[in-house]
Amino acid sequence: MRNLIFLIGVMSVYQFSLAQKATINSPDEVVKLEVYLESGMPVYKVLYKNEVVLEKSPLGLRTNITDYSENLNFKGSEINSIEKTYESRKLKKSNIDYEAQELITTFSNEKDQEIKVVFRVSNNNIAFRYHIPKYNDTVAHVVIEESTGFNFPQTAKSFLTPQSKSMVGFQRTKPSYEEGYYLDQDITTASVNNLGYTFPALFKTDNNWVLISETGVDATYVASHLSDPNDEGEFTISFPESTELNSFGSTGAAISLPYSTPWRTITLGTSLKPIVETTIPFDVVEPLYKSSKDYKPGRGVWSWIMWQDASMNYEDQVTYIDFAAELGYEYILIDALWDQNIGYNRMEDLIDYAKRKNVDVLLWYNSNGVANDAPMTPRNKMHRAISRKKEMQWLQENGVKGLKVDFMGGDKQETIQLYEDIMSDANDYGLMMIFHGATIPKGWEIMYPNFISTEAVLASENLMFSQYANDQEARSAAIHPFIRNTVGSMDFGGTVLNERYNRTNDGGNVRKTSDAFQLATAVLFQTPVQFFALTPNNLEDAPEFAIDFMKNIPTTWDETIFIDGYPGEYIVIARRHEEQWYIAGINASKEPKKVSFSLPELEGNKFIINDSKEGLTEKKEIKRKRGEFEVTMQPQGGFVITN
Repeated sequence: MRNLIFLIGVMSVYQFSLAQKATINSPDEVVKLEVYLESGMPVYKVLYKNEVVLEKSPLGLRTNITDYSENLNFKGSEINSIEKTYESRKLKKSNIDYEAQELITTFSNEKDQEIKVVFRVSNNNIAFRYHIPKYNDTVAHVVIEESTGFNFPQTAKSFLTPQSKSMVGFQRTKPSYEEGYYLDQDITTASVNNLGYTFPALFKTDNNWVLISETGVDATYVASHLSDPNDEGEFTISFPESTELNSFGSTGAAISLPYSTPWRTITLGTSLKPIVETTIPFDVVEPLYKSSKDYKPGRGVWSWIMWQDASMNYEDQVTYIDFAAELGYEYILIDALWDQNIGYNRMEDLIDYAKRKNVDVLLWYNSNGVANDAPMTPRNKMHRAISRKKEMQWLQENGVKGLKVDFMGGDKQETIQLYEDIMSDANDYGLMMIFHGATIPKGWEIMYPNFISTEAVLASENLMFSQYANDQEARSAAIHPFIRNTVGSMDFGGTVLNERYNRTNDGGNVRKTSDAFQLATAVLFQTPVQFFALTPNNLEDAPEFAIDFMKNIPTTWDETIFIDGYPGEYIVIARRHEEQWYIAGINASKEPKKVSFSLPELEGNKFIINDSKEGLTEKKEIKRKRGEFEVTMQPQGGFVITN
């Protein structure tokens, strides 16, 4: 029987070759992928439940030596089955089974030089990449551009964040991947900067949702983004802008043959459930090195978000260490200027004090030496191997557990190499890595075992900087679980229980969202090490049930279930940590939002924290048979349910 199946597979491939076309379906046969040539150009087409989601879209790339984008011949294809099971404490699920059908199509140019396009089609997901075999002694190439495209029907809508201009903004630190989102745009709408759109990118066709992103990006390539669409609704892969990194370095990728590019990913579904729950960024990548230790997830606080730069002194950090200990949190982050205001010698004493309180320390660093003008210190420690390893040795000797490196900016290969070098060296010294002012994670939770998260979002610091960010907080928070956070860990730094954004909770910007909303974001926003924007005064001025909730909130999840929502309007998610379930929802609309759902796992007595019509956040006990719930969320409010 197995031989018969193999023979049928060979016959199918032979027939595809004759027809200059290959077709493959997902294991559940809902996703259909077609690959073929059109006038010598390789193209692909995607259908979901027989609806065209991507019309014929271009494939191929061009190097400084060879063109693999036109005048090609179809040489054949093969189909394989892929099965993979893996575990991780850093993702939205802890145990993942991945099953896909793999289609490898081979094309050749006029010189008979081959390029293979490798597709993996799983239920609700497609991942594909290029493989260029070695064909003679010329192994050194530079990939100049990709032809890879995503051609949507013209009736589709987009939910996108624009790519920033480079070397602009604060001390020429952009792109920081912290631009706002434009929702429900016509598919042909150009970006405000005319530079395209940042990954991940969400789209809605007539009946389906589609998320486009990339994964598997390492030091051998560049990170990319989407171009502006053409008049037909087609987006293509764009490489970094030449002005990034102070206009230094190539926009292409230096590679050595044989070579496989990073993966482009497509997630599809008739609802947003497959989008929110997808694990495709991690399914197709592997660790690049072994973990040097068992890195511990956990909760933390840091003074900078409310107390700002002036708090980077010994006494204030002792106060926050005591605060972390009172909450039972594992970590404290000590932010910029610690080297100047506290100094290395006193920092050693401070770290020892934290250890005695069972609190571990992470320290902030400026990435730069050459990339931008950001003046915050420590500077010039991370951009060179010699200074970096010397600093990391000091960190290791003194028991520091991790670093937050800021102002990375840019997607050129030189910058991706710096990410990888920092992470690899940090692992050698047993240090976790968080990046700010940084690109999205691209499978890095699996690829780099000590990687924790990146920012890549308009994070909580903006709530301190402007009232407008507070006015828009609910809308923004109702976007991230559908787009940014679904492809990788997001270091947001939220859950604010202060009513005002200043040290004494009596001045500055005004928080517009409810306490229940803020507690919900602790569940909705996913990263294995979360730093919350709580302050010591919250032990006295916040509701006791809110502090109790935050004392017990986990940061790792064994299961994630999307329940309901729409980008920018509302979101309801259930997550499980071991045997404990948490259901969280927020409402960004101007009217109360009633949601009804069933989660049989939560049958019996539970507790709900929710807002009354008068805007008062309350905790109540509820009993639900068969796990059926009906909850009303107030405008800019939310809820959490747990047992």
